[in-house]
Amino acid sequence: MIRRLRAALPPATKRGLARSMQAVLVVLIGYGAWIGEPKAVTNGTAALAITFAPAVIERNYRVPIDPFLAFWLTTAVFLHTLGSAGLYASVGWWDHVTHATSASVVAAIGYVAVRAVDAHHEEIRLPRRFFVVFLVAFVLAFGVVWELFEFGLDVFAARTGIAMPLAQHGLEDTVKDLVFNSFGALLVGVWGQAYLTGVGERALNRLPLDD
Repeated sequence: MIRRLRAALPPATKRGLARSMQAVLVVLIGYGAWIGEPKAVTNGTAALAITFAPAVIERNYRVPIDPFLAFWLTTAVFLHTLGSAGLYASVGWWDHVTHATSASVVAAIGYVAVRAVDAHHEEIRLPRRFFVVFLVAFVLAFGVVWELFEFGLDVFAARTGIAMPLAQHGLEDTVKDLVFNSFGALLVGVWGQAYLTGVGERALNRLPLDD
């Protein structure tokens, strides 16, 4: 499914959509600064910085980044920023979409990392079926750490009175977040491995890894 989506969007279209989302993020940052909303400025700035990460890696480390991967990452942070700007409160399912999308990006990063270990260490051989289990476990572990981070921000906000850009919304919301994180991981594990294997191999061939 991910391969079909990638093939359906020409590279120029992906770059154009990514640039459009970056432009909207700039507008949101400016609007947040205009109305004095630090949360919008903080989330928007962090998201905008993340969207430039693929270009920085490609330029500084000469690691080729597939345009779809950059588009994928930009979409995830863009959806989260829109949620923080008001859609989380007004659209009940928006949080589920952003968690599944963000989790799929985390799963993709985890997959490329474990493929690097598998490909460049002869003493380590990981069965292909293991990757699905690994991705779900990796994303769930990351999700738990993220929820603990949000809990810490809640505690800090309660004690200082300073509004934080992230917050928890109860145990039920946390469980739902982890469920949709798992869905994003499964999406990558079942349908994304074929695409990510090619992307990972092209990137790893450019890295100065030891034999």
